[in-house]
Amino acid sequence: MYYNNRRPNTCPRGTQPYTIRAGDTFYSIAIRYNTTVSALIAANPNVNPNALYIGQIICVPMYQPPCPGGNYYTIRAGDTFYSIARRFNVSLDALLEANPNVDPDNLYIGQVICIPGTTPPPSKCPAGTMPYRVKAGDTFYSIARRFNVSLDDLLEANPNVNPDNLQIGQIICIPKDTPQPGKCPPGTMSYTIKSGDTFYKLAQRYNTTVEAIIAVNPGVDPNNLQIGQVICIPTEDSGECPAGTMPYTIKSGDTFYKLAQRYNTTVEAIMEANPGVDPNNLQIGQVICIPTGDSGKCPAGTMPYTIKSGDTFYKLAQRYNTTVEAIMEANPGVDPNNLQIGQVICIPE
Repeated sequence: MYYNNRRPNTCPRGTQPYTIRAGDTFYSIAIRYNTTVSALIAANPNVNPNALYIGQIICVPMYQPPCPGGNYYTIRAGDTFYSIARRFNVSLDALLEANPNVDPDNLYIGQVICIPGTTPPPSKCPAGTMPYRVKAGDTFYSIARRFNVSLDDLLEANPNVNPDNLQIGQIICIPKDTPQPGKCPPGTMSYTIKSGDTFYKLAQRYNTTVEAIIAVNPGVDPNNLQIGQVICIPTEDSGECPAGTMPYTIKSGDTFYKLAQRYNTTVEAIMEANPGVDPNNLQIGQVICIPTGDSGKCPAGTMPYTIKSGDTFYKLAQRYNTTVEAIMEANPGVDPNNLQIGQVICIPE
């Protein structure tokens, strides 16, 4: 059960309180504060990200500028860049250079800045890995889960890192576990994840299914896609529907009964065209086959017609020199206000 009765001053160190406003989502907040949805969820374990409400107080991880070889410092009351530079015995120019995105004239309590040091920057990550900067709350276990790699592989990629003593801002190397461009199996193509991508959206865009994308990306967590991550998209026809049927992608609320009404067919005909599909467990993004009908299924005195973009009963009545009422009478199970492209209806001759 999710709950949240947090007071503004009870956010853990490294985070700051934020009051939810209209339209806020964890994704939009993460973008605004230069953090990640995963970090927001970790900082708010008792908050349901799908049920945010206006006035709710959450904790937002504070942006931490890159600080190779230095140390992080949290701004306190009365701090200025001049006083901090004197306290840590660094030059004001060096402090400004280490914090290029920080306005020294607009510091706020709880803000995290970088105090430059003399330690050399970390070496580059080896081939097959990518650099990652440790954030507050990170552990090797949580990082391994986030990037869908094994803990052993993560340890092997960082032989000189003590997993029990990670430092905020420390750079470690993450093994890459995604296909590289040109290395996707036959019948697929490589695709680089962009902001907002989900397997469901990609399935719709590339006329395939979520299941098909998961099948060709066994090492990819569909709930934790990373911008820049390379996956494989099936390029072959997802439908393979038999003659007399057409592929259809299940949407929210769909049932065989509703589809039968919409496409002027029967539940039995849809079940016959989809012998391996459980009508009581349809999945959003699942592709099924819808019978499109033939001339033998329209009653005598009518002919089959496949709905095209822009069609209405009124336009069809004019085109075929009949009336809207006559078309409705010949199609008792069809909703004239919800015609679908590819739907087969009967037109009075």
